[in-house]
Amino acid sequence: MTTDTPTADHLPFGRLLRVETRKLLDTRTSMIMMGVLIAVAVALVVGRALYGGPADLFTLAGTAGIASGTLLPVLGILSLTGEWSHRTALTTFTLEPRRGRVLAAKCLPVLVAAVAACLLALLVAVPATAVAAAAHGGQAAWELDPGQVLGWIATTIVSTAQGLALGLLLLNAPAAIVIYLVNPMLWSFVGRLGPVGESAGEWLDPNRTISVLMSSGLTGADTARLVVSVVLWIVIPAGVGVLRVLRKEVR
Repeated sequence: MTTDTPTADHLPFGRLLRVETRKLLDTRTSMIMMGVLIAVAVALVVGRALYGGPADLFTLAGTAGIASGTLLPVLGILSLTGEWSHRTALTTFTLEPRRGRVLAAKCLPVLVAAVAACLLALLVAVPATAVAAAAHGGQAAWELDPGQVLGWIATTIVSTAQGLALGLLLLNAPAAIVIYLVNPMLWSFVGRLGPVGESAGEWLDPNRTISVLMSSGLTGADTARLVVSVVLWIVIPAGVGVLRVLRKEVR
């Protein structure tokens, strides 16, 4: 009698994906971050609805997105650096020697979580829009521009991918998180250094170049700046990080 037990040679990617998704959601840190993300998103939307004056559905959803735009990249960093900080990489890569598949299984749940966070923000914003209209005596604005919504979701995904790329490059959670959080302040300072700083920021500041995805009037110049920024902050770091993980000695 033979048994059909999967080995590392033919471990189904779906099973690997489920394992990495469970790792993402089961740890104490990730559960705390998810709880904080949901609580802050709800608090921001409710606060904006009650005290920020009349607002439409998309504005309130974008307010909730402030939390996900900050915390999801951090969650991605923790997901990719956890194996190395907890010294479990040896076990993981022994069970699945093909490290590229492991990295893919780690990244996909975080990117899916970025989409889910946007949908959650829209869901929370629906009753908040009605509350805002009632609180301020206005009429609720329920209209949504599909292109604008898709651009907002794409912005969240790209921002999350930036965190994943930094985590993959550095394999050190504190360093990657600090760089990600300090980056907007650094580029804000660079932008005040005159024409040269302003020009550099237009092309290299990811916060400025990525945000154009939500604009309905995306131009060729905007697209060029976006591509340059994505290559600099996501493609190159992720590529170097993948090579580093594939060649890194695990102890």
